[in-house]
Amino acid sequence: MHKKPVRFLLLLGLCVLSVGTFGQRRQLATFPLSTVRLLPGPFQVAQQTDLDYMLKLNPDRLLAPFRREAGLPSLVASYENWENTGLDGHIGGHYLTALAQMVAATGSPEARQRLTYMVSVLDTCQQRSGDGYVGGIPGGKAMWREIAQGHIDAGTFSLNKKWVPLYNIHKLFAGLRDAYRLAGNQRAKTMLIRLTDWMQATTANLTEAQLQDMLRSEHGGLNEIFADVAGMTGNRKYLSLARRFSDRSTLTPLLASQDKLNGLHANMQIPKVIGYLRVADQANDKAWADAADFFWQTVVKHRTVSIGGNSVREHFHPATNFSSMVNSVEGPETCNSYNMLKLTEDLFLDRPSARYIDYYERTLYNHILSSQRPVEGGFVYFTPMRPQHYRVYSQPQDGFWCCVGSGMENHGKYGKLIYAHGIGQHASDLYVNLFIPSTLTWADKGLTLIQQTDFPFTEKTDLTLRLKKPARFALKLRAPAWANGMQVLVNNKVVAAGPDAQSYVTVDRTWKTGDRVTLSLPMTTTAEVLPDSSAWVSFLHGPIVLGAATDDKKLDGLNADASRMGHIASGPQYPLAQAPLLVSTRTDFASAVQAVPGKPLTFTVSKLIHQDKFKGLTLQPFFQIQESRYVVYWPYTTPAGIDSTERRLRQNDELTLTLERTTVDKVAPGEQQPESDHNFQGEQTETGVFRDVHFRRATGWFSYDLKNKNKAAKKLRVTYHGADKNQSFNLYLNGTLLKTVAFEKETNASFFEEDYALPDALRQADTITVRFEATKGATAGNIYDVRLMK
Repeated sequence: MHKKPVRFLLLLGLCVLSVGTFGQRRQLATFPLSTVRLLPGPFQVAQQTDLDYMLKLNPDRLLAPFRREAGLPSLVASYENWENTGLDGHIGGHYLTALAQMVAATGSPEARQRLTYMVSVLDTCQQRSGDGYVGGIPGGKAMWREIAQGHIDAGTFSLNKKWVPLYNIHKLFAGLRDAYRLAGNQRAKTMLIRLTDWMQATTANLTEAQLQDMLRSEHGGLNEIFADVAGMTGNRKYLSLARRFSDRSTLTPLLASQDKLNGLHANMQIPKVIGYLRVADQANDKAWADAADFFWQTVVKHRTVSIGGNSVREHFHPATNFSSMVNSVEGPETCNSYNMLKLTEDLFLDRPSARYIDYYERTLYNHILSSQRPVEGGFVYFTPMRPQHYRVYSQPQDGFWCCVGSGMENHGKYGKLIYAHGIGQHASDLYVNLFIPSTLTWADKGLTLIQQTDFPFTEKTDLTLRLKKPARFALKLRAPAWANGMQVLVNNKVVAAGPDAQSYVTVDRTWKTGDRVTLSLPMTTTAEVLPDSSAWVSFLHGPIVLGAATDDKKLDGLNADASRMGHIASGPQYPLAQAPLLVSTRTDFASAVQAVPGKPLTFTVSKLIHQDKFKGLTLQPFFQIQESRYVVYWPYTTPAGIDSTERRLRQNDELTLTLERTTVDKVAPGEQQPESDHNFQGEQTETGVFRDVHFRRATGWFSYDLKNKNKAAKKLRVTYHGADKNQSFNLYLNGTLLKTVAFEKETNASFFEEDYALPDALRQADTITVRFEATKGATAGNIYDVRLMK
């Protein structure tokens, strides 16, 4: 029997959706963000830096796509970059959430004023539409009419020839939800329900097969939103909508505890899984919740590097081969960690255990905190794990990538999971999860808790309680996995209790104002190899990843411009064979790490470093390394293996760096950003993965625009595989037939390249459009790589 729907109250201007309306699976709830305030420390600095960046943006430029699509005059031109090339309006949705968080987390009047203005204009756009729709998608209304009529042309990163419109509108759905839930904006709630009703009406006549076909296109976490709307309203029709918008191609293997993630676009999958768990919460569906937990464990245990991030070039590489992680300059994507933290929070509230918070803490410090440049601001897209590479930062008026949108959100919600409380008969239990300087005001209990700490630079935290009157409750203190014997003192007396099965120490007593709890948090230095056990090692002190700044030379594009490739650190790649190499007869690398006297969290590993020029490098928290090349993962070997290791790394360099030096421009078919950055167009085309390499093929055609920088290109190189057959297609360059290519039968079992000389006339072109067009009854592709070569 389902429980009676819960009606949520506005508390301190916040609507808190903390439990499932129907099933009430959750055991814990977070506190409203408005009840937690950060105290001085790196997180408070990051929060203020984020707010300053956000206030540099012009709301009217973010609103311009919505005005345009509603038929209203635009006051100013829209922003450029991703905001005027097909993903128009996505940052506007993120901005609503980020503003709502800042209203709650800081009380900023400027943020509240902007939020009110944004919602007001969007409401005008929605009213003008007349059917509940509002969006910035170019030509969106016509496209949605096609969808409603069952005309669906879905690709992984497109829908009816638009750039991921479902993903785009998901940001607006989420922004309206958060404007209401976090900042108490009632108009946003009304708009959210109207927009949800519009989506339900638009897809009402689609069969399940049609809807699932549509969900092949990246769609964010729409199932999460619809489950949340069900919780807000108590209306089951929205829960049904959430189930319909749950992609079965990802869900089915997870229900069977099968890892089928290789080659998948990582950030497409994580929001879906968040949605599965939200549906599980509302429907009391243990199977879906277990599927979400299996996904989390698979990604965290087998696909995650030391900083907490995952993926290469946005995709899950094979869990048994991390070579691309240390080769590529497009390492873990910030959006992935943003979404993994959302999933981690929900799982922790569902099934409380410190293991979730251990991961949450690791990722918060080492990926999220490091992904924003301190003081000046700017957000990071990719964090390379390649030794001696670097990150680039967005600029407020130029960069509007996905990781700018999620980046604005990341640094406004640090207070969200520092504390939590129980539900039902355990409603008085107070959880202390993270050791971040902050205050918690729990009005219902007449309690203010003040956490003062310099962690991780000191190995303790102090909690001071202020109560209106004495009260008995359980204080549950996380015992982190990295702590080398945590000790708890209450008013300077040692508490004898140890951690429970969930790794929390419980102190249950009658508390009075002025009581003080001290946690000693002894940290040790550890070493972690990559999850595939290959010979690369990363160092940590407690939960803090230690990196080494190497130099600040040739940081091309450090401040990213508005170009489509500006989010990638495109400066020279230093050869892996010249990376700092660790040499030891032992595998206990951590024992060789020595603290630098007088410098907290600063270490040296000079005894292990092979090259003299690197012996002066120091290890420090990775989140402190900015505007520099760095090392997080170090290659290692034994004294006897030095020559073979250097030879192996040189051979790798010869294959990769030589190719990069002779490449003018390239596109990786089947991968979202490379295709979007090269103006992908096509009909009757699809993508896939073969032997862990992405490809594109078509029974129609597809094309890319490649830049002939400095008019240096002499040839086109295309990668095929010998096992592919029944390929016959015309290869066009700028509309002129270059060659008819045919592979009628299997030739070999390996990848191979074909080079095609460019006609003299094309060598002077700034842009070369490469088009693959199938001949009648045949296939164009599989195409695995396309390059203009010097």
